[in-house]
Parts: sequence; structure tokens; C-alpha cells
Amino acid sequence: MSAALDRLKSLTSKISSYERVRKENMKFLEELFYEIKIDKKVENFNDIFEYKALNLSGASLQSDNLGEIRPGKYLQILAIAYDKEAVIKSKNISLGYFGKVENVNPRFKDKIVEFIIRYRFEKSFMTLEHYNSMLSIYKKEPDE
Repeated sequence: MSAALDRLKSLTSKISSYERVRKENMKFLEELFYEIKIDKKVENFNDIFEYKALNLSGASLQSDNLGEIRPGKYLQILAIAYDKEAVIKSKNISLGYFGKVENVNPRFKDKIVEFIIRYRFEKSFMTLEHYNSMLSIYKKEPDE
């Protein structure tokens, strides 16, 4: 019984920790939204989550070389919009164009990279919640 209780306590602690991190992430994400001026293209902060994804050109989003610039490229945030009614279902929309990556202040570039990572972190929770609700139709009764 003690082992099961310990596992339950551990799981509860992890869930609580993720919720705290998620809340903090949203706070920083919204600050960055205004700081890097995404609000010039997307009026309402919460509307950024209507996009399927956000991508970045000009700098790496890979964990082994996060933020590393790609010389000769342009630093740009691209949103992937999806319209199931359109002939071409998805399209890229520029949310921020910052010029040649070599000419962008490195600290500003890092804020842009951080914005994308924080967005993806929150978007992953939203995706998890979405699929969890979809699975609810398959809940089994204990007898089944």
C-alpha cells in the first residue's frame, strides 16, 4: 500500500509542477508576444494558438544547436494556418520579419527563439488536452 501511495504522491507532484511551469510559461510567452511585436500581425494574444504551428527561419530550433544562426538567411517567424474549406489547405503567414539574421541583435534573436519554444511548449499541452478529450468517447466501464 505504501508503494502505491508513494507513486500517487509522485504523480501528483509532477502534475502540479507541470501546471506551475505551464502557467509561468504562458506569462513569459505573452510578454514576448508584445516585446517582439507579434501583436502588430496578431491582435489578440490567444489567437496565436489558432495556428497549427509556428516555425522560424534563419536560426535553429534543434536542441543540440538551439538559436544557432544560419548565415545568409533571413530571420522570420512563420505561422502555419489551416483552412479545411480552401483548395490549398495550409499556408504560411509571416508574423515577423527581422532581416538578415547576421544583422539581428543576438539577444533579440534569442527572444524570438524563446518565443517559438514557449509557444510550442504550450501548444503541446493543448494538443494533449485535445486528444485526451477525443479519447473520452472510448472510456471503458470497469466490467468491460
